[in-house]
Amino acid sequence: MTDEHVLGIPRARLFRDGTWRGVRDDGATAVLAAAARYGHYRPRAEAEQDPSWKQLIPYLVVRDGARLLMMRRTREGGDSRLHERYTIGVGGHLNPDDGDIVAGLRREFDEELDAPWEPVFRLLGVLNDDEDPVGRVHLGLVYETDAGGRQVAIRETHKLEGAFASITEVERVRDRLETWSQLVLDHLEGRRAPGAPDVG
Repeated sequence: MTDEHVLGIPRARLFRDGTWRGVRDDGATAVLAAAARYGHYRPRAEAEQDPSWKQLIPYLVVRDGARLLMMRRTREGGDSRLHERYTIGVGGHLNPDDGDIVAGLRREFDEELDAPWEPVFRLLGVLNDDEDPVGRVHLGLVYETDAGGRQVAIRETHKLEGAFASITEVERVRDRLETWSQLVLDHLEGRRAPGAPDVG
């Protein structure tokens, strides 16, 4: 982890008039523009301790029609803050070799999932949560893709386990969902984050 460099944006360039909590379906264009103008790479170990800087994370919801891919993080995962938590998001940090955000998302998709088909990523919005220690140093760009009945399996079975689940099944473990997944679930169910991000 000490050698990994990750893409982020200074918080001062993102939240000129305060922050919001949840997923906003407006503001993604401005965040992408801020990333292009102000984003740079820093050592991950340093960035994880610096809330004045937001690491940019593409966060992908994989659907199969109305069902969502729900996974549980095991104790073998790298971030102990997320052990034994459920997630409906696939994603991770962006590295210098990725080239751009979508390419980084595709790398994460290929690393985490065995899905022998070409995903189409649709951008849903921007995810922020400064109330959570993990969220305080990250900013999500939420995407979705639909498997459409095609195979999806988890590659890193020592770190993750899971399967497609209905919204009702996901709701049953809401209290064990990682915070970002709770906020994405709210967004998918139509509970919108108040306010609009002022980014730039």
